[in-house]
Amino acid sequence: MAFAAHLAVLTALIWAATTALYFAGGLAIRAYARRYPERKIQARADGEARARAEIMESLRSIAITSFCMALAICLSLFGWTLWSPMEGWIGIAIGAALLILGYDLYYYWAHRLLHTKRFVRFHRWHHQSRAPTVWSTDSQSPVETLMIQSWMIFAVILLPIPPLALVVHRLYDHFNGQLGHCGYEFFADRSTRAPSPLVCTTYHDQHHELYSWNYGNFTSIWDRLHGTLHPDYDQLVKAREATAPPAPAE
Repeated sequence: MAFAAHLAVLTALIWAATTALYFAGGLAIRAYARRYPERKIQARADGEARARAEIMESLRSIAITSFCMALAICLSLFGWTLWSPMEGWIGIAIGAALLILGYDLYYYWAHRLLHTKRFVRFHRWHHQSRAPTVWSTDSQSPVETLMIQSWMIFAVILLPIPPLALVVHRLYDHFNGQLGHCGYEFFADRSTRAPSPLVCTTYHDQHHELYSWNYGNFTSIWDRLHGTLHPDYDQLVKAREATAPPAPAE
């Protein structure tokens, strides 16, 4: 009963906090981006036409994500894991790094699986947004959300992950997702193209527009290794780096 009570309370709290971040971050990024229309990636597309539907789907998706995170935290707190969680700030930092790096690999293969004939029906909703917006990042089917976010559950059982590391990972994943879906390019530079493994908004925007490329999340490592990075990605980033006007200082 104690486990179930903790799980219910944590799920509700995480859902409320994540929903607040979803709207606050989305509105802030959108307001900033609209000041620089020349930085829009798909200039002729109106991704905002699906905003209401995506927001409604996201609220359900965030609930599933919140449950996965709450379950992972409860498993750690109640000691239902293979290892005791690492302690101290160093343990939190190492745990967060393991979560983020591990998720990058896990996401790549889960995403590839969602593009197969057997699973693509669970991924179609997310791809209705050919021009993604800040509201698109959590707009996905319940099955897709469970497949992707169950990483936190597996990780906390198999690795010595402290609960606060899960919070760091989830915050990083959330804001990376909203910036990656925002539809405006502000990060194209030498750090987001070869030989760097880091990516900019163009990376995931290409996946939405062209469908069968760029399956990764935080980095392009796995796409580069497996030949699924769009052939024009590096050159496109280089071109946008050279031609994009600098954003005026605030």
